[in-house]
Amino acid sequence: MAEAAVINLLANIAPFFREEVNLLSGVREEIEYIRDEFERMTAFLRVADAREESDPQLKVWVKQVRDAAHDTEDVLDKFKLHLAQRRAHGFFDFLCKTTRFVSNLKARHQMVSEVRRIKSRVVNISEGHQRYHTIYGTIEQASTRPTIVTNDWHDCRGDALLLEEAEVVGIEKPRKQLIGWLVEGSTGLNAVSVVGMGGSGKTTLVKKVYDDGTVKKHFKTHAWLTVSESFRVEDLLKDMIGQLFGEIMQPVPFGVETMNNNRLKGIVKDFLRQRRYLVVFDDVWNISTWEAIKYILPDNDCGSRVIITTRFAHLASTCCQEIDGNIHSLMPLSAEDSWTLFCKKTFRGNLCPPHLEKISVRILKRCEGLPLAIVAISGVLAAKDRSRIDEWEMLYRSLGAELDGNGKLESMKQVLSLSYNDLPYYLKICFLYLSVFPEDHQIERMRIIRFWMAEGFVNVTEGKTLEEVAEGYLSELVNRNLVQVARTTSDGRLRSCRIHDLMREIILVKAKEQNIATIVCGGDTRWPEKVRRLSIHRDSESVANSKHFSRLRSLIVFGAEDLVRISSLGGLCRGGSRHLKLLDLRGTPLETLPGEIFKLIHLKYLSLRSTPIQTIPKLIGKLENLETLDLKGTYVTELPDEILRLKKLRHLLLNHYEYGGPYPQFSGIRGFKAPCGIGSLQSLQKLSLIEADEINGNGISIVKELGRLTELRRLCIAKLRRDDGTALCSSIGKLNNLRSLNIASLEEDEILDLQSLFSAPPLLQRLYLKGRLEKLPHWITSHHSLFKVYLKWSKLRVDPLQSLQDLPNLIELQLLQEAYEGEGLCFKAGRFKRLKVLGLQRLNGLRWVKMEEGTMPRLERLYIRDCELVEEIPSGIEHITTLNLLVLGDMSGSLVSKLDPQVQDGDNWKISHIPEVTVMDSTYGYWRAKHL
Repeated sequence: MAEAAVINLLANIAPFFREEVNLLSGVREEIEYIRDEFERMTAFLRVADAREESDPQLKVWVKQVRDAAHDTEDVLDKFKLHLAQRRAHGFFDFLCKTTRFVSNLKARHQMVSEVRRIKSRVVNISEGHQRYHTIYGTIEQASTRPTIVTNDWHDCRGDALLLEEAEVVGIEKPRKQLIGWLVEGSTGLNAVSVVGMGGSGKTTLVKKVYDDGTVKKHFKTHAWLTVSESFRVEDLLKDMIGQLFGEIMQPVPFGVETMNNNRLKGIVKDFLRQRRYLVVFDDVWNISTWEAIKYILPDNDCGSRVIITTRFAHLASTCCQEIDGNIHSLMPLSAEDSWTLFCKKTFRGNLCPPHLEKISVRILKRCEGLPLAIVAISGVLAAKDRSRIDEWEMLYRSLGAELDGNGKLESMKQVLSLSYNDLPYYLKICFLYLSVFPEDHQIERMRIIRFWMAEGFVNVTEGKTLEEVAEGYLSELVNRNLVQVARTTSDGRLRSCRIHDLMREIILVKAKEQNIATIVCGGDTRWPEKVRRLSIHRDSESVANSKHFSRLRSLIVFGAEDLVRISSLGGLCRGGSRHLKLLDLRGTPLETLPGEIFKLIHLKYLSLRSTPIQTIPKLIGKLENLETLDLKGTYVTELPDEILRLKKLRHLLLNHYEYGGPYPQFSGIRGFKAPCGIGSLQSLQKLSLIEADEINGNGISIVKELGRLTELRRLCIAKLRRDDGTALCSSIGKLNNLRSLNIASLEEDEILDLQSLFSAPPLLQRLYLKGRLEKLPHWITSHHSLFKVYLKWSKLRVDPLQSLQDLPNLIELQLLQEAYEGEGLCFKAGRFKRLKVLGLQRLNGLRWVKMEEGTMPRLERLYIRDCELVEEIPSGIEHITTLNLLVLGDMSGSLVSKLDPQVQDGDNWKISHIPEVTVMDSTYGYWRAKHL
């Protein structure tokens, strides 16, 4: 992790030299020396980071490098703060600058002293660098990934190969599926990829399939190869040759031990070419490994198969693309199977004593269906006194400490840690940062992306925005099964994610060890000497009393009921936390912002979401480095003109719900009145929600200025007048990077005039139109990038399906609240080929829906709500075999009464194939659901 700190420091030093080095007389050479030494250490740090766990002295050296990098960054930021205070804007500021001269001179001397002290530390650290560089060799020699598995711990992955059938639970269904894939299907070579997080039972499952009598009989030749993260190709090939020839009881070819890789591959390929074979590659870690082994597998057209087990989703996908096959994603054990395994291992197959049931359930919940965790923790509990509930309670409360200190859990910890150890430095810091979120918290995709950006964790990549790079980081963590998908959008994009509870315990320990974050959960907190990131999960008096915040970079609050009890925010800033880059006060009862916040010139991220804040003061203009301002769910309706000073602002988020007015059903969500000149904020990526019924001082509509925001990815605009349609279309036509467009008219009967847009932005994917349309905009029908379309209050008289049915990538279609006034909707055969989600709600004139055979071949979810005139289930729904959810809600009582017994009994032949059908009726206050 020192590598991340050093690279971040080097990135911060570069602009400092370019812009402000002339103000650093007397320390330029010292800072240059520090920079050069850190640059020299960078290459070796990657090796050191990987080896530090097995070398305590090296671990101390890595910590020294990390701390020195942090301290150097703090000194530079402190000096930038003084420089900002010295900037003069007019005569009064000049006088203030003059009176501060003495104090700034003192600060300058202090900086010189601190820089020289750091230089002295770096000199000593460099000596250690040379010593360890000699021990471990150059970066070129050590570039291969070091072996992580050592003799200091027992690798329990191999135990899966020795498990008896009676010891395994929850694998019967996937075992049958995998056997079917192996012995049935084409005569060509096929691959089966089994993917899951470490400890999920991949090896156990595949070994039971491999040993199955049907499988043994079906294949003439068998080989099982354990790859692991530190394998050598020649060793793998020699092992394989030994197994192949051993199975037919023949000696291996002469000279195998001295052969090169090409000759070894030739022997394997020639052997397999004449036989129907099954080869298992267990625990494959990277694409390069797959590239090294795939060419030894001939397609001999006799039904041969290869099985890959891996922790990496993208690797599993690659294998099955290059060799046709199937992917099995291993799911956690069910609650029932988890309990069976737990009792089998903890109580030797006996029932759980009644007095231990509650605490056992709580402990088991933390395992989250992970077989390795259940077995390991059961082993610890089996040795405890069953009459001492307090011992079991203590294990539950201190599981993180047990993972770090209990020898019986060490193997599990190491297996789970392998995936973390395999990460590159920039993903390690991002992954450890997830420790700031509370247990079981669903982490919003864009929230963590903005956090990473504010912290400086995201590397600049040519041709990509920082948001796109960070999204790639998150996808990589998901692909590696370190982060679990919690919710997705209809088009399959990640909406929110979470971390397995035991993996979170591991990264909490690592984050604390490396001073990544300090977590406050109430009660006493052990404070590091310098708190860099503070995440408050529950109120704690100790926060207000702590003296460790002089280097604080981030403050994140979760669910604090009383901000004053956490600490006086102004006092926290006055107490030395002037280097804050990230301040997230979401959901706190904060009503006004202390003036000290606006002195945080390094601040990049400020969230006041869901607070009762009503106004933003003009002082906001002082936060010139701000990139994200999140005011969603507040009572702010107008931003001061000073917001236009924030030239680095990328995400401006502001909306709240406000009911009432002449059109209460129409006007639910309100945005903000933008200041004149909003077009000058040309770094904006997301602007939500701006009110369009504003005219600037020159009589120019706000919508005309939007065309200057050429970096926009998402635009949400409300209160659009018909007269502004042409100007808005002109602006939208210039926004070539736009992905999401959300437009709402001024009132229910105000027409959205969007016809003058010649063509939509080429990358537009999501379109939300709320307001009356005389007809559907012509450009929609030819816009092939659209995958989501929402129409609300459109009052279309012409069937919109005619215009939308041929959009090749449309995945979700929602027709809501009088979007269409016709009596019927007919989904034609062969149309809507990719549609997965269809919603029809409050279409007051709708009487019937027809689905021809062959339409919507991928439809998964269908919602029909508040369509009072609809009297029957959609005609032809029985043809939609992919449908897994049907929701019928709040419709006429007669339909509900007719459907209810059919849904209950599952006798309706039209819907009997649908796994889940939900019927809701708010009039009678019930809902019924059927699960098959």
